[in-house]
Amino acid sequence: MIQLIGIKSECDIDIRQKFSIVSSSLEEKLKKLNKFVDSSLILSTCNRTEVYVDSDIQGKKLINMIFAELGWNLELTNYIFYVKDITAVKHLLEVSCGFHSKILGEDQILGQIKDSYLSGLKARTIKGRLQRLFQYAITCGKEFKNACEMYKIPVSSPSIVVKRALDSGFRRYMIIGFGKIGKLVLKYLVNSNAAVIYVVVRDLSKISDLERLQSEVKFITFNERKNYYEDIDCIVTCTSAPHSIISRQELPEKQLSIFDLAVPRDVDNDVFLLSNIKVYDIDDISRIDKNNKVMRKQKMAQYRYIIDKYIKKFIKWQTLNELSPEIQRIKNYGEEICEKRIKTFKNKRYTKDNEILARIMIQSTAKVYINRAIKLLKKEKLNGTEDNCLRFIDEIFCSNEK
Repeated sequence: MIQLIGIKSECDIDIRQKFSIVSSSLEEKLKKLNKFVDSSLILSTCNRTEVYVDSDIQGKKLINMIFAELGWNLELTNYIFYVKDITAVKHLLEVSCGFHSKILGEDQILGQIKDSYLSGLKARTIKGRLQRLFQYAITCGKEFKNACEMYKIPVSSPSIVVKRALDSGFRRYMIIGFGKIGKLVLKYLVNSNAAVIYVVVRDLSKISDLERLQSEVKFITFNERKNYYEDIDCIVTCTSAPHSIISRQELPEKQLSIFDLAVPRDVDNDVFLLSNIKVYDIDDISRIDKNNKVMRKQKMAQYRYIIDKYIKKFIKWQTLNELSPEIQRIKNYGEEICEKRIKTFKNKRYTKDNEILARIMIQSTAKVYINRAIKLLKKEKLNGTEDNCLRFIDEIFCSNEK
């Protein structure tokens, strides 16, 4: 059974970061889970941590095992939600379309689901029902995104941050972290009126020549960043560091705005107390774009039928998948019959006319099934239930005649 353990959406960042899983340890965590479940996948982003499993173990026993393997404190179970079966399916499809994002309708989540899926494949922890569900979730998210055209209403954290910064009149920026979020922030800033953009990276050798060609962009190392604080109006930080990287002591006395998109936070708690520094964390950012939220909600509601369509598709696939063992048994029986006749043909092909022999073998194969169908039809006739039997036989043997 497909089941889901996730963090409640109303939890603040201090609680969420207690459940966060850094990407470097994701594969290890998945393999730990798969010791006692059939299939598992972890969706871990700056705003959510969700554990999907396919397992016969259910309820409290499953929750306790997951908490133990992931090193979570059992005292925090009040902050999670647990759902299973179609409710879990519906939740994932809604997540893929942006219904459960802090910023409603943002499209970054679809890429994050793809990354989580690929991590599960790499770790070899996802298969069967869970694998098919995530395939449907990715396809559903793509279809919803294209139909809804949410790109016309800025929704991603990077786009909202850049809009807010530009509206504030900032022209000199520093981006700390150059993963997917950092690259999006840079993309939006390059297309703006930014005068200078310092991009802080751990390894300058990994920056491509194409990225270096942007005249307003200067790449610097992590250790160099403090030397440029006096020259900027705004910092956007989005690293995957497991601890804070910006402390009170290192910041200048000038006015400065910091947008912290990381979970756990990149900015130390003491920085929030400084009068000259304005810090926006991921929760603040999600509250900035209230006007667009109403528009997104109304537009997204019009396309909810896409989610319903994929729920039905998954239910249909799952129902038919239950027949897999029987289908395989039928196939094996068919292969057995064919192999016997192929063997007979090989043994007799030099003693008889091959065309006549082939005809005999083909007719013999057909008669195996025809004779069985006739025997069953006679049996059902004597029981007075031949109508359904005739319908099945007609569908199998005579459908091409219609």
